[in-house]
Amino acid sequence: MPHQHQQTRPGLPGGSAASSPTSAAGSAAVDLQVTTDAAGQVVSRVRRSVLPGGLRVVTEQMAGVRSASIGVWVGVGSADEDPTLHGCSHFLEHLLFKGTAERSALDISIELDAVGGEFNAFTAKEYTCFHARVLDDDLPLAVDVLGDMITSSTLEPADVEAEREVILDEIAMHEDDPDDVVHNLFAEQAWGSTSSLGRTIAGTEDSIGALTRDQIHAFYRRHYRPTRMVVAVAGNLEHDEVVGLVERAFGRGGWLAEPRDEEEPLVLRGSGEPLPVRPGTMSSLRPFEQVNVVLGMEGLTRHDPRRFALSVLTTALGGGTSSRLFQEVREIRGLAYSVYSFASHHADSGLVGVAVGCLPAKLDEVLATVRAELAAVATGGITAEELARAQGQLKGSLVLGLEDSGSRMSRLGKAELVYAELPTIEELLARIDAVTLDEVSALAAEVLVRPEVLAVVGP
Repeated sequence: MPHQHQQTRPGLPGGSAASSPTSAAGSAAVDLQVTTDAAGQVVSRVRRSVLPGGLRVVTEQMAGVRSASIGVWVGVGSADEDPTLHGCSHFLEHLLFKGTAERSALDISIELDAVGGEFNAFTAKEYTCFHARVLDDDLPLAVDVLGDMITSSTLEPADVEAEREVILDEIAMHEDDPDDVVHNLFAEQAWGSTSSLGRTIAGTEDSIGALTRDQIHAFYRRHYRPTRMVVAVAGNLEHDEVVGLVERAFGRGGWLAEPRDEEEPLVLRGSGEPLPVRPGTMSSLRPFEQVNVVLGMEGLTRHDPRRFALSVLTTALGGGTSSRLFQEVREIRGLAYSVYSFASHHADSGLVGVAVGCLPAKLDEVLATVRAELAAVATGGITAEELARAQGQLKGSLVLGLEDSGSRMSRLGKAELVYAELPTIEELLARIDAVTLDEVSALAAEVLVRPEVLAVVGP
């Protein structure tokens, strides 16, 4: 399945609980959020149950839709790999589509294609997600297929060898993508190739070539456990029905009855030791037409409460066509077609940066212009007008981005597995509105003067 990068344009990180009747699975279902319209009709209800073994099921019942999206969020990614397992999470993601004792790879494809379902997966540095979007009537099928894949994949040796070639081809494809190459170099310079955060998600030709079926199978059994997973579902659904479907689908072979490690963390909190960011420059000579550059520095971890202020800051810097960098680099000086700022947050570290693609002859002027704008914001902050504009842009993109069942499902999964909180939409909007000029100025003065990390790829 396609490997997807999680660090791109600016974005935001992702209530009180009331008891409700016991679900069909025997665990207490809890209302996390209930949203009503002006007439008092329920338009959205978020509920949570915990199955035997620790598997969490979080659903959002959405009014007025005929689709349902399901995601199985697994708390393992490339950051959990030592050098001998580099690329194992991504390799395993591919292999879980290759068949179980009940279904061949073709059976899996046919069953979802026959109902018009969208079916895919991605691996990130700290988690993996398998997801499907189907008509509401076909949700039982999607739950069953995913449960079968997650708990009962056979990982046949022949499939391992066949998929190894597919992954090597995918790595070569990413090597031909300048944006992928420069972001990978940026991470490697920031955290080092000896750090799991600094290594690529997909692995390398050497690491994928060396992985054995036994290593992948051991990794599968060690990390794909109920306590490390969240099943998130959003759309036209009933929570208790979904819990029953999940319990049947994931109960194959006694998977839910495996002994539970009570000490195992339920949220991706990291090691608790900050991972320092290394300043410096890394470059790669490639026969591309453009030079691609990422210039940045250490940012914030994902649990830092200032991440909302950082989102406002990066949006004002390079989050849209009215942003400082877009106006100065593209509109006024005509130095580049594409320029944007971003922030990436992890459990133990974070990065903030600017990405630009330009002609080789303009590289020096582009870097000088970007550095000058960062220095100006570090010294003088942003204006009240920029603050209001960035807040409006963030709020609009947040609400518009949550208008389908797939985005609602992703919000649930990340909230449960990664952030350990599920703010309402109104609470998120309020947090954006609460960001002040003083907060943004103080954060800019602290972060934007940190030692520079630079990655350059091109001719």
